[in-house]
Amino acid sequence: MNTNAQKHTKFIKSEAKRLGFLSCGISKAGFLEEEAPRLEQWLKDGMHGEMKYMENHFDKRLDPTLLVEGSKSVISLLLNYYPSETQHDDSYKISKYAYGTDYHFVIKDKLKELLHSIQTEIGEVHGRAFVDSAPVLDKAWAAKSGLGWMGKHTNLLSKQVGSFYFIAELIVDLELEYDTPVTDHCGSCTACIDACPTQAIVEPYVVDGSKCISYFTIELKDEIPNDFSGMFDDWMFGCDVCQDVCPWNRFSKSHKEPLFDPNPKLLSMSRSEWKEITEEVFREIFRKSAVKRTKFSGLQRNINFLK
Repeated sequence: MNTNAQKHTKFIKSEAKRLGFLSCGISKAGFLEEEAPRLEQWLKDGMHGEMKYMENHFDKRLDPTLLVEGSKSVISLLLNYYPSETQHDDSYKISKYAYGTDYHFVIKDKLKELLHSIQTEIGEVHGRAFVDSAPVLDKAWAAKSGLGWMGKHTNLLSKQVGSFYFIAELIVDLELEYDTPVTDHCGSCTACIDACPTQAIVEPYVVDGSKCISYFTIELKDEIPNDFSGMFDDWMFGCDVCQDVCPWNRFSKSHKEPLFDPNPKLLSMSRSEWKEITEEVFREIFRKSAVKRTKFSGLQRNINFLK
């Protein structure tokens, strides 16, 4: 391994830490051989439901060198979003990742700063930042670069910090030192499979996206099928059940990112108040939140679907 790659890798990882990322792992950019047949089968089985965008750019999804010209390395980063306080029991629930400011904005800014630091320190480096907004298989790259393993619920899991974090990438045309994957530590545990309210985890490591509460409450634009009536366990936006029951999340620590702190109203509102929510209150609570994606009408639809 050349000393430059070593030096550059050390610098990138220390910058990532300075910017508040939980961890940083690096893999050689190339074709994801193991993922290709899995993704193909998942799409063939229609497990993406109406998320038709998952069918686009199949080749680019599996090979970042087709996405970013001349790319040599995929820098994977984790950013904690575990809150210090959660909603109380008499409330309809939203996924913890959506409590504060939309993560796309928060992480994009950090990634831009990281790339800028790399260019200032190392010289002419070309790269692109990705936050769950382009055909990049975030979890596969994070696992490949040793940041965790893919749990039976298909979320990335780490022994140190569980799974309540965002995954982002910087794909660059720079040779770096590469990390190696870690082993799977799910063992015989089936907590996530047993707890899933809609039985969306159809077998270990396979989630039928078209049965997932997150899919119904965020992605689905039509009416929610009546077959799932009474199964939503009070989730009005997203769902954290498979993560909440995972033993590894006992080790989650609350984040230190003020932008992820929720509007106090989000934590105090009761079921009856959510039922009566006005568009004005919706705009106030979710002003910069990822919940805006479902729009006021979408959140109302979700709330009305709950028993």
